[in-house]
Amino acid sequence: MKHIALPAMLVALVIFAAICGCTGTPQPAPTPVPTIEITPAATPAPVPTPDPFPDASALNTPVPFGTGTKTGELTVTGYTVRSMYSWIDPSWNSPREQLESSDPLETQKGYDSKQPHDGNTFLFVYITAASTGTDAVWAPSPAQIVVMNEGKIYTYSTISSGETVVDGEPGTQYDFDVGKGGTGGYVLPGKSNIAKGFLIYEVPASFSPEATYVVANADAKTQGVWKLA
Repeated sequence: MKHIALPAMLVALVIFAAICGCTGTPQPAPTPVPTIEITPAATPAPVPTPDPFPDASALNTPVPFGTGTKTGELTVTGYTVRSMYSWIDPSWNSPREQLESSDPLETQKGYDSKQPHDGNTFLFVYITAASTGTDAVWAPSPAQIVVMNEGKIYTYSTISSGETVVDGEPGTQYDFDVGKGGTGGYVLPGKSNIAKGFLIYEVPASFSPEATYVVANADAKTQGVWKLA
């Protein structure tokens, strides 16, 4: 009896362990986590700034204006960039008139130097106005001639008088060739009566001539636009 009882107990323990799961039930293999590939977002291509004046004229292209016997041509003939300029005037150089200046002046051998604000430069634009009819024509006012760059508009800054001489510049400023104080004046027929001169604009030193325009309201119905380069 003793030899039979021991195997019976072993059998019972094996059955009990199987029922209780003590022998270990095989666990299912873990589900692999899928690998997600992250594609970097594409950098959008820069959108070019639209040309505000796709039909702008090149320099030295006359723009006609006026009607009837009173007609004329306005032309932008060129430009110069200057980091500063010197000027002299027989009246303005008097002590009294220098005190009236809103900007400090630096007298150098009879000339006064003009400096732009930080980060700016001077843009000289050369202009001619001619009468092409049989009568005198009212020349476009310099106050109606502006420079546009990167969507910003710049107006000209006047010099002191028609007697002012800017070092290195032939002639005088356009407004004193046709009038004073930003007003226009009459231009008589004939090549010898052509009004010509320069207008000075203070623009950012980083400006690009390829993106810069001279815009002029030649008369109530005519607008001329020239691209510098």
